[in-house]
Formats: sequence, C-alpha cells, structure tokens
Amino acid sequence: MKDKDKYWKKAKNEGYRARSSYKLKQINKRFEVIKKSERVLDIGAAPGGWLQVSKEIVGDGGKVVGVDLKKIKPIKNVKTIKGDITQKSTIDKIKQVEEEFDVIISDASPDLSGNWSVDHAKSIDLVRKTLDLLEELLKPRGNYLVKVFQGEMYHSFYEEVKNKFNFVKAHSPDASREQSAEIYVIGKDYRKKPIEKGETYQVEIVDKGKKGDGIAKIDDFVVFVPGAEKGEVLEVRITDIKDNYAKSKKT
Repeated sequence: MKDKDKYWKKAKNEGYRARSSYKLKQINKRFEVIKKSERVLDIGAAPGGWLQVSKEIVGDGGKVVGVDLKKIKPIKNVKTIKGDITQKSTIDKIKQVEEEFDVIISDASPDLSGNWSVDHAKSIDLVRKTLDLLEELLKPRGNYLVKVFQGEMYHSFYEEVKNKFNFVKAHSPDASREQSAEIYVIGKDYRKKPIEKGETYQVEIVDKGKKGDGIAKIDDFVVFVPGAEKGEVLEVRITDIKDNYAKSKKT
C-alpha cells in the first residue's frame, strides 16, 4: 500500500466516510476557510466526509448543510438535501434551511470517462455551477473552496474566482494522491455586488470623483453618476458593473 493510502486507513480507523476528510482538515488548518459557529454549504457532499469535518469545525453554534444528487446517509446535527443544484427547487430547499452561508465548499467530481479532455471539461462545468450559486447563497465577505481538475480551461476558471474574491489561492494538500491532477481553489472575502446591471435605484450623491462624476453608494458599493452634483437625490440605471464600482446614468 502506498504512503498516500495511509489516509484511507486513517479515515477508516477514525470514523470518517472518505479519505478526503483529511484534505479539508489540512486546507482549513492552513487557510481557515471555515471557522467556529459558521454556516457551511457543501455541494456534491456524498458520502459525507467533508460534512463530518465541517461540523467538527463549526461546533454546536454553527450549521452544516450538504447537497448531492445521491442520498447522503444521515450525520448527527447535519442537514442533507437530495437534489440538483442547477434546479430552482433545490435552491428553494436550501433556502428553507438557511438563507445564506458563510462558506460554500465542494469536493465533487464529475462521472469520469477516462478521456482526459472530456473529464477536464466536465470538471470545469461542475465547478462553474458552484460559482453560479455564490450570488444567491454566499454572504458578503464569505469564503469558497472547490476542487477542480487541472487542464487548459483551469486558468480561465481561476481568473473567474479572482474576479469575485479579494484573496484567491490554489493549493494541493498532502492528502491528495501524488498522481492526481486535482487542485483546490480557495476564495476568501467575497465581493458580493448589491446591484444588477439594467436595474434602477434611487441614490444620493455623496461626493465627486476626479473626473467630475457624482459618487453614490449602494450598501458601500460605489456608483458613478455622470452630470450629478453632491447632495442630489435621483434615480439612476446601472449601465456597467466592475469589481469595485459601477457606472450609471440618470433616468
């Protein structure tokens, strides 16, 4: 038995459902993705190894929810949901338990075909589905952890994560098998945007920018309004959204 398989034996001896439990333990020890008393959503959670570790970390004051297409064997004080995360009905079930989460994690893998290009594409598709959930389910300044297979599309995915978080790091924990192409992407301090492009909002101009545009704030998110003066209260339509600010025009 190879040295890396010591984690399989260790999991069996210590009552964890998967050797991947130690990956989460090692990642969290280094990056503190999950903290005590937080709310954690685990996507693709079966068989439940990460749920077990998450519950240990958050303790009695936290909440852990696991979602998977397969039914997950019950874990004490952990809520599990059988469903597809791309379906609104599943999102509704999650929100009935908790409206938003401090952390979203996923150790899910696609069904593997043995064709590397196909499997890499499936992996990227899967992790992008978890990204789609952030706006709806991850709280502002929340954290994110996801497994992805490396390949030609990996870097574009990594850049997508960088556009959403103030801290991003790729990491391979010791518990990952040496021959594995998997890597874990950690995102911390989620920049949740409180506005949507095309929507209208009533704002107050609180300052002027260097180029003369009026500056308004929506939940501390900066909105530039051309031709507006400090003290004005007006309605604007969002025309473009960047990482740290938005552009708008008067309606």
